[in-house]
Amino acid sequence: MASCKEDRCTWYQALSKLLASCREPREKGHAKLPRDYQRVVIIPAIIIMKQVMSSKQVLHKVVTLHTLLCLIPSDPARQYLAEAGWTAEGRVVGVTQPRRVAAVTVAGRVAEERGALLGHEVGYCIRFDDCTDPLATRIKFLTDGMLVREMMVDPLLTKYSAIMLDEAHERTLYTDIAIGLLKKIQRKRGDLRLIVASATLDAEKFRDFFNQNETSDPTRDTCVILTVEGRTFPVDIFYLQSPVPDYIKSTVETVMKIHQTEGDGDILAFLTGQEEVETVVSMLIEQARALGRTGMKRHLRVLPMYAGLPSFEQMKVFERVSRSVRKVIVATNVAETSITISGIVYVIDCGFVKLRAYNPRTAIECLVVVPVSQASANQRAGRGGRSRSGKCYRLYTEEAFDKLPQCTVPEMQRSNLAPVILQLKALGIDNVLRFHFMSPPPAQSMVQALELLYALGGLDKDCRLTEPLGMRIAEFPLNPMFAKMLLESGNFGCSQEILSIAAMMQIQNIFVVPSNQKSQAMRVHRKFAVEEGDHLTMLNVYEAFIKHNKNSQWCQEHFLNYKGLVRAATVREQLKKLLVKFQVPKKSSEGDPDPVLRCLVSGFFANAARFHSTGAYRTIRDDHELHIHPASVLYAEKPPRWVIYNEVIQTSKYYMRDVTAIESAWLLELAPHFYQQGTHLSLKAKRAKVQDQ
Repeated sequence: MASCKEDRCTWYQALSKLLASCREPREKGHAKLPRDYQRVVIIPAIIIMKQVMSSKQVLHKVVTLHTLLCLIPSDPARQYLAEAGWTAEGRVVGVTQPRRVAAVTVAGRVAEERGALLGHEVGYCIRFDDCTDPLATRIKFLTDGMLVREMMVDPLLTKYSAIMLDEAHERTLYTDIAIGLLKKIQRKRGDLRLIVASATLDAEKFRDFFNQNETSDPTRDTCVILTVEGRTFPVDIFYLQSPVPDYIKSTVETVMKIHQTEGDGDILAFLTGQEEVETVVSMLIEQARALGRTGMKRHLRVLPMYAGLPSFEQMKVFERVSRSVRKVIVATNVAETSITISGIVYVIDCGFVKLRAYNPRTAIECLVVVPVSQASANQRAGRGGRSRSGKCYRLYTEEAFDKLPQCTVPEMQRSNLAPVILQLKALGIDNVLRFHFMSPPPAQSMVQALELLYALGGLDKDCRLTEPLGMRIAEFPLNPMFAKMLLESGNFGCSQEILSIAAMMQIQNIFVVPSNQKSQAMRVHRKFAVEEGDHLTMLNVYEAFIKHNKNSQWCQEHFLNYKGLVRAATVREQLKKLLVKFQVPKKSSEGDPDPVLRCLVSGFFANAARFHSTGAYRTIRDDHELHIHPASVLYAEKPPRWVIYNEVIQTSKYYMRDVTAIESAWLLELAPHFYQQGTHLSLKAKRAKVQDQ
């Protein structure tokens, strides 16, 4: 067996060879990319592992791949690990992705390139969708959240020989948790190898976090950074001379200008959310039709791309089009990394992104639109230089770019931490305050999360996971509020209804509103509405869908998302299995809404608000102003005095989404711990405040 010294020599010889080879141009006439857009090729880095990591005495346990642009799905990077023998003897190579769409699409591409059937040698695992074979799968793509959930069953991840954390620079909530847990696992599993792929300048942070070398001798480092000049194409950046007041309108104008004045190549436009995407798609379709009537031979095919889009719709962006058609993809930041859409030459960057932000003072987590970071802006621009020279049109000034933050704040520092703490507790980490976070979260956010979990009954007074309720809540792949609601549904005699509601709440965009049939669609949708609110309205939709045998034609006639409803049925079946496992009685309220509403309150009591004389709603805890979202069935009705909601989004105001009317007495009855200890008010004052309404 080779000595550690020999391994070290082989490693650096291979690295030197790699660096030399990557300076060779791919083809004659290849132009060097400007520094900001140089791509670090991952394939040769994995070849190093193929050459060197075949020995279990490899010096470096962690390899940080500094990739200024993200991994191309067609790259065989992950496959080299398999070819190097890391999938021999039943072992598995795991590749995490921060987004579900990336895990699915990349798995499909790798399976195709290996000539394998997806779900066998190559598979994926995302929430509510496990496309793997326990006996056959050797390369497994999964979201970082699913990797953390696997640790609940197999704490040391014994079936994995190597794990690649792709797009680690996105620093999602579960990416950071996975990073901290994998560091702990490596202390007990010296044979486990990690590859951390980062497309921004924070590679040093990953190296410092994983490095176990406590000496000043760099040859003892257990983590190494591989940075290689990439082979890609120049991207010309264009800025505005002055800011625009409406980036949606400017996006449409820029797309049409490119289409009429620029050469071949598809267009990728970045916006902040589904509503903006659908608006721009509709506007572009109308303008493309008008342009077609003028006799322009080249047509536009306009496609949306966002996380909540049904899978079959997402896959359309990867389809090839004829030479007489230019593809325009209007996307959220889901297209920023992880997936690569061939043919993109022109990129339009609105300069904003929608992020989750948690305010521990108000205990409100909401979606907010904020300026992108420089790292994200560079990622977006880089999508245009994959196959040929590209152009990026930034809908902001160069001065504005210079003032942008370098990187996006990690989710760990701006999220509700209740799900994270619950997972850590379930993994046996009792003192979560001492967990080795790469970016420690705010202390107040930790306190708020512990308080909520205690009120839900998931933690006891010593902040230990309760048995059996706490452990059961942790097993659900859902927000703890949903899990508590499901587990209580048998006691309220409405488990059948709550299963359907919980499943429907996991699906976005059940209602379809075509731009040319808006009034007709809204009139049909009102047939499903009930006065109690959105949750029972969703229940009505689901039950009607089942009553009509999951018929796609019926969905089309009623302007409903057929694929979304089919997925809701699949999610419901998976949640049902958990209720059977935990022996929750199978009961129905037989049309009585009260048990269902009370059960909803048992999970979502923390998301309660009361109507105020100002015409807005106020949260109970901090008197924060909220409004009912225009998409709610309660929006145009007489405002209920008390409501609960699923989430808050911030645009011009703070809007509650998925809203249901409740009775104030239910809050004191079903959540006494929360209202005694979960506010700054005394119990007596709180009781008076609730009962006086």
